[in-house]
Amino acid sequence: MTSGLLWLKALHIVAFAAWMAGMWYLPRLMVYHADTSTGSPVSETFKVMERRLLKAITTPAMLVTVAAGAWLATAQAQWRDGWLHAKLALVLAMLATHGLLARHVREFAADRRDRSARYFRILNEVPTVLFIGIVVLAVLKPF
Repeated sequence: MTSGLLWLKALHIVAFAAWMAGMWYLPRLMVYHADTSTGSPVSETFKVMERRLLKAITTPAMLVTVAAGAWLATAQAQWRDGWLHAKLALVLAMLATHGLLARHVREFAADRRDRSARYFRILNEVPTVLFIGIVVLAVLKPF
């Protein structure tokens, strides 16, 4: 692997780590936010934290992760590899989860509270399961 591809891989890994940090922290914030009173100072603080985390860290990291990953797969001619297809399926599920979290950020911002703290505790586990699968597939390349 050339030096340029190693730098690209490093960028992909760093961006993925930042994306995952946001994917783990956003639903945790929502667990606590769901238990606050609408319009309270604490609720307003959570709104700011959720919006900033999503817009300044999580979404940009997602975009860099996807772009660097696509570039790596192309540069290494991996688009036909079975492990990559499985990894992409999990990445699509992570993207869907990201979209769901973004929707919940908008709902909290509008003071719509349709979900319980328990729902967000369960949702908090989804990125972890997907993360494990993505890492195992990327490292082991089992098929």
